[in-house]
Amino acid sequence: MEDKDIMEKELLMIKGVCDLYLHGSIESTTAEVHTAFKDALNTSLDIQNKIYNLMAEKGWYKTENAEQQKINQLEQKFANQ
Repeated sequence: MEDKDIMEKELLMIKGVCDLYLHGSIESTTAEVHTAFKDALNTSLDIQNKIYNLMAEKGWYKTENAEQQKINQLEQKFANQ
């Protein structure tokens, strides 16, 4: 397995972990549990960001800029609702 494949799997895994921690913090019934999930979420988000930055640096995570016209269309659509 190549490094790129490993990093992609790690990124997907940490995104899933972030989702679980987010829902855990939202559904928490006590302040202590909420804080524990929130702290775990913040740590996981930091890890996700590091993985993303490394992948982007190596050219393994490509993004596209949105066209300004499409942004303007969406702004108008939601402004009218």
